[in-house]
Amino acid sequence: MTTHAHPTRRYVLGLGCERGTDWNDVRMLAERAFQEVGIGSEQVLAVVSIDTRMEEPAILETAAHFRLPARFFEAAVLERETPRLKNPSEIVFARVGCHGVAEAAALAAAGLEAELVLAKIKSGSATAAIARIA
Repeated sequence: MTTHAHPTRRYVLGLGCERGTDWNDVRMLAERAFQEVGIGSEQVLAVVSIDTRMEEPAILETAAHFRLPARFFEAAVLERETPRLKNPSEIVFARVGCHGVAEAAALAAAGLEAELVLAKIKSGSATAAIARIA
């Protein structure tokens, strides 16, 4: 199977956040995630989240800050990633209809052979996870 991923962009950043989260909180969490994996934003293909955050300024501004496209997935698509999540949450499921946002979105965007290289990390009201494209 051939992917059309840019050869140097092998990672996907999954983000989740409460509505109205300060974008600097999300940006700093993204930077912490990149540091923990040892990558720079130039190695990231996209910023991804759940479709209920399509218009969330914190996620859109973070993607723009790193000059990355933002992609969004329906809860049902994210729910299919549950077996691959490191931190499935019943609380998240009750609220948004899938067991995780950051991890699930990163995996959904990175493909079936992808693996989480950074399980969910949290700031006050945001989460981030990174998947590596196989």
